[in-house]
Amino acid sequence: MRRRGADFRRPVRRRIPDALWWALCCGVVILFVYILSKGNQIESRPALAQRTYKHDKIMEGLNITDEMLSPNSVSRQLNDQISLAKAFVVIAKESNNLQFAWELSAQIRNSQILLSNAATRRVPLSTRESESAIRDMALLLYQAQQLHYDSATMIMRFKAKIQALEEQMNSVTEKSSKYGQIAAEEVPKSLYCLGVRLTTEWFKNLNLQNKLRDKRQVEMKLEDNNLFHFCVFSDNILATSVVVNSTSISSKNPDMIVFHLVTDEINFAAMKAWFAMNDFRGVTVEVQKFEDFIWLNASYVPVLKQLQDTETQSYYFSGNSGDGRTPIKFRNPKYLSMLNHLRFYIPEVFPALKKVVFLDDDVVVQKDLSGLFSLDLKGNVNGAVETCMETFHRYHKYLNYSHPLIHTHFDPDACGWAFGMNVFDLVEWRKKNVTGIYHYWQEKNVDRTLWKLGTLPPGLLTFYGLTEPLDPSWHVLGFGYTTVDPQLIERGAVLHFNGNSKPWLKIGIEKYKPLWEKFVDYSHPLLQQCNFH
Repeated sequence: MRRRGADFRRPVRRRIPDALWWALCCGVVILFVYILSKGNQIESRPALAQRTYKHDKIMEGLNITDEMLSPNSVSRQLNDQISLAKAFVVIAKESNNLQFAWELSAQIRNSQILLSNAATRRVPLSTRESESAIRDMALLLYQAQQLHYDSATMIMRFKAKIQALEEQMNSVTEKSSKYGQIAAEEVPKSLYCLGVRLTTEWFKNLNLQNKLRDKRQVEMKLEDNNLFHFCVFSDNILATSVVVNSTSISSKNPDMIVFHLVTDEINFAAMKAWFAMNDFRGVTVEVQKFEDFIWLNASYVPVLKQLQDTETQSYYFSGNSGDGRTPIKFRNPKYLSMLNHLRFYIPEVFPALKKVVFLDDDVVVQKDLSGLFSLDLKGNVNGAVETCMETFHRYHKYLNYSHPLIHTHFDPDACGWAFGMNVFDLVEWRKKNVTGIYHYWQEKNVDRTLWKLGTLPPGLLTFYGLTEPLDPSWHVLGFGYTTVDPQLIERGAVLHFNGNSKPWLKIGIEKYKPLWEKFVDYSHPLLQQCNFH
């Protein structure tokens, strides 16, 4: 190969020495580090100032001095001892060790005096002047530990005390429930007196009996389906009188009202006497006793059959059951009372009637109820106010959903409703054989595994899918156990004193008693003789 001529050759590149390259790189790195360090200094100054400001604000807010923050601070040691000693004073008093509590309190005062004097003269406490106080307090604190006043022991002791208090509270609650139930079931002396005097009056006063016989001319009203028929099943004369009186006073047409009262043999004469000697604005009143219903026997009525069972009698009247002592509220014999279960036999009691409004004896009527008889129940049997605004009043709160019969047939979230004011379509009742449905469930619950107590649970089963909800203003509940919204009271047609605190008892809720008492004529001679007031 021939070499190019000198004129055509490429110029030779001169290489920069390696040392110069290294020097240049080092200079760039040093410059970068310098710039970074200057930036950090600029940024750290405000942060440091801010941190110092926050520190000063905390010091000011907590009233802390630099001397207290010092690791060698005598004041801080004294303050720590005082805090611990105060806790031990409380524990010593709880343990009834009053002498030791007094010694601790005295030493706390001595230490506080030292701190107060130091603060007054604005000179930190010296080790020499506080040595005695610190040593004496330390000895007492050590003594407290020897007395097992340490945290772990006290926690165990407090837990035991809390458990004891809880057991005591449960015992008191159980006794309160028991005595409240007894008070609710008690027949007041005045009410007992009224029954005796009325019975005596009935048998010695022939005019009353003749007056009742003269009223037989109104017997046609008892089966007239163009009138407004109400029924009450009760052995309480005064309570029944309030229901009838309040309904008549609140009615626009009292002469169209017929009350069908059913009581027992004991109160039959007294009930007849009371409604024979008192007039209720032309309201027609019929009084019967359930012992006269020949169809009401053990072969037809499951409740009467259960009363003949030894185990049932033991459960309700002695409380001895297989699962131990049963709570008193579950053993109330009233749940086997025929007056309580007669609501499931209304078509048999009143065979000629087509529609009836059932009222409990613990209600007060303050609006005209004639509108109930024109309500369309849409083919249902029972018209009632639902009570499921709260979770408590749904089916699963009344029934045992662990039982397959309940679990497979009923929705646990179905809405509950209230007995006490119910519109019953007796034509649909007979057509759907509702009493037969009630008998089926009552017989299935002979061992009390479907529900425990009351007539509402069997009612929920019997009228399941057969109940038409009514406007809540027709029936306002809670006057016997809770506080009721004043607006509901104002709008309510029927006020129900459900619960233990009945208005005729001493345990009645005082602020609601006037709603009931205004329908009692306390000037009546018999009520005055029996000390009603």
